[in-house]
Amino acid sequence: MERAPGAGGNLAALRGALGVSRAALARGMGIPVSRLRLVEDGLRPLSPAMITDAAGALGVGTARITGEPFPGPSEHARLLDGLRDAVRRHTLPREDVPPPEVLAAGVRRADALRAETRYLELLRELPELLGQATATALVAEGEPEAWARVADLYGCAYAAAHRLAQADLADMIVSRQQWAAQRTWNPAAEAAACWNEAGTFQSAGQYAEGLAVVERAIGRYEHVRGEGPEAVIVLGSLHLRGVVLASRHRDKAATRDHLRHARRLAAQLSGDELVHNLTFGEGNTALYELAAHIELDQPGEAVRMAAPLERDFPPGLRPNRIGRFFIDLARARLATRDLPGAEEALRHAFRVAPQMAEVHPMSREVLRVLFVLHQRSRPELLTLARRTGLAP
Repeated sequence: MERAPGAGGNLAALRGALGVSRAALARGMGIPVSRLRLVEDGLRPLSPAMITDAAGALGVGTARITGEPFPGPSEHARLLDGLRDAVRRHTLPREDVPPPEVLAAGVRRADALRAETRYLELLRELPELLGQATATALVAEGEPEAWARVADLYGCAYAAAHRLAQADLADMIVSRQQWAAQRTWNPAAEAAACWNEAGTFQSAGQYAEGLAVVERAIGRYEHVRGEGPEAVIVLGSLHLRGVVLASRHRDKAATRDHLRHARRLAAQLSGDELVHNLTFGEGNTALYELAAHIELDQPGEAVRMAAPLERDFPPGLRPNRIGRFFIDLARARLATRDLPGAEEALRHAFRVAPQMAEVHPMSREVLRVLFVLHQRSRPELLTLARRTGLAP
């Protein structure tokens, strides 16, 4: 893999290219110059909120700072082009209608690949699956279940595009998911599309706008939802998206409010469950709360919360959520200067969800800092850095 700097390294290069002084950027970000120097030198990581502040100060999108995790020719790029082509011709599928059992098995496999963070395999299969599912729905005379499969596949596509830092493709996918969800006559499918729509604002660092999308979706869904686990999972997941957006927006009151609603809803389930690519329950709610502590500059509280979760991990959570837990734990431990603990958490993330850990901007930021601090004394870090492209 061609070397791809982490967010802090990108920030230093971008600031220099735009002719912005370190002092001016620090003022725009609302942080001391000394803190910015540590970030650019690889001694402190950038947080999502700091990335947003830096993007605003420089007048660029957040993607310019987080960067492309695989900038040169790669299998990722080739496969993403295939998905982009399939999404572009969403009403003109080339594929034929497959036997129902073949399509159903393909949809189940796509969901499993998404949850297991096996993005390369998912990208290989999604273009054909999307074409087959759309072809089926177009001849199904308005059958809601046929369109629900299309919407759920677009949800899988969004997960891959989002995680692989393809913001424009993710935006286009969300519009396609909403197009399909509106044909399901199912409020849950439409709410799941709104969950991803809010995610596009989250990726762009537009947290207030993302919160507005979430709150509008919650209001609409509460008026039409029925009873049962599906309604609880969808509504609870919207509140969890609100937790992320509110905590990154540094809105403690909104964070507490969304957490309170999520806890109440999670208590109605026996464990974490999945519907329309949304995972919700008491375990996932705890993971979102832990992440919120980090965003609100309370890493010690996040470390405290993580201890019992590590000893007895909540059942029902898939590798995408477990991997994210360990990335967040690595961030919290680094912030509390527990460098060996941060490295240990990163190793767990790479073991559980390797394709996510290799490209996630926060795992790369933690690794960048650890590598700078210990590149000579910790050969294991060099191995991880090479896997992410942070080292040649």
